[in-house]
Amino acid sequence: MNDVAAADRGSVRGGGSGRVGGAVRSVGRALHFPVTGTARGIRKATHAHGAGESGLGKLIELHAVNGAGDVMITVALASTVFFSVPTDEARGRVALYLAITMAPFTVLAPVIGPLLDRLPHGRRAAMAGAMLARALLALIISGAVASGSLELYPAALGVLVASKAYGVVRSAVVPRLLPPGFSLVKANSRVTLAGLLATGVAAPIGAGLHAVGDPWPLYGAFVIFVAGTFLSFSLPRKVDSAKGEDFALLAADEEHLHGSRQKLAKRPGLRTVGPAVTHALGANAALRCLSGFLIFFLAFLLREHPPAGESAAVSLGIVGVAAGTGNALGTAVGAWLKSKAPEIIIVTVVAVALGTAIVAALFFGPFLVACLAAVAGFAQALAKLSLDALIQRDVPELVRTSAFARSETLLQMAWVFGGAIGIVMPLNGTLGLVVAAAIVAAGWLTTLRGLLASARHGGRARARVA
Repeated sequence: MNDVAAADRGSVRGGGSGRVGGAVRSVGRALHFPVTGTARGIRKATHAHGAGESGLGKLIELHAVNGAGDVMITVALASTVFFSVPTDEARGRVALYLAITMAPFTVLAPVIGPLLDRLPHGRRAAMAGAMLARALLALIISGAVASGSLELYPAALGVLVASKAYGVVRSAVVPRLLPPGFSLVKANSRVTLAGLLATGVAAPIGAGLHAVGDPWPLYGAFVIFVAGTFLSFSLPRKVDSAKGEDFALLAADEEHLHGSRQKLAKRPGLRTVGPAVTHALGANAALRCLSGFLIFFLAFLLREHPPAGESAAVSLGIVGVAAGTGNALGTAVGAWLKSKAPEIIIVTVVAVALGTAIVAALFFGPFLVACLAAVAGFAQALAKLSLDALIQRDVPELVRTSAFARSETLLQMAWVFGGAIGIVMPLNGTLGLVVAAAIVAAGWLTTLRGLLASARHGGRARARVA
């Protein structure tokens, strides 16, 4: 009887401990579910429609990491270079920032694409190197922020160059990771949208970290970029393969399109991308120049003359949200249109951006400024996807990867040029937006005829390969 009673007591204790353990495990699962459930949902979205099998899903996740890290550094630099001092001094600081970082970058940018052309077998390593470089530079900048030393500027230049190098390599990698039946436009839409969403999530986190202390967003960037370094090597090995690739020349003159083999042989390895692509690239450069101009010009204008009843930070936040929303909408519309009539799309969105800039200049006000930011973001995203569609359509596969890399480099240079114009402009809203309209008009008028001619001929004037 005693043995039976002892067994009963043991079973009661065992059942009790089992119930407690089960309850603890249930609570643990409930606490972990928001993280694991979100992670599974993100993985399911990024790996859908064959993107997981082709490796595109990994690139989408890597680009999200890249966007999150970049915005952390942007938050830290904005607070240090821009918001921490009076407006006049801030203009001087940003001018110095541009002189030390952007000016050398305009010299380095044309080298990045051709240099990376020479490293097709090391694209994963190049992307990992760009991530690791920014992780280490974020730590250097954190020390410079604390001490106020001039190390900030060369370190910021290094971050800029590494970021653009990553962008060039990423553009070259996407065509090698397309799932079966997947258009390049759709793939680039997913990659771009992932970066935008990650930026939108990371920006308030960076602001929260900044409230803790100036260096903390940079510590966050360090952690993010270290994770990106390891994630770069998770991309498929075919990313490093250059099989069937050659170099592209961004030109569409008669000599290169119709020249003899003897003439082309004088410059071995160069190929032409065709007139439709070069005209589309010119239009995109105008929109990218507009983007750089608006970022710097509106940053100072709204800080010095914020709308009545709003702080400078809130005004800039509204414009930033409008631009990001327009960019995301343009990306979504581009994926929905599926590269139909890309020349007409480019002509149309540039015309809409030009019209909006003219209206905003004539009736200058906070609402129209936000509308211009949204339209500029929308036009830039949709025009870039249309350019991608033209490259996929008109450029031979042999040189397509190189064409993507070099076109991205040129667009980055256009953004830098627009930013330089924005920083030297007087803080007059109407005058500034007249200049913005002139930038877009120059790009539209010089490419309109060529794009419409290409559309009429059905885009069949394909690039030739010697």
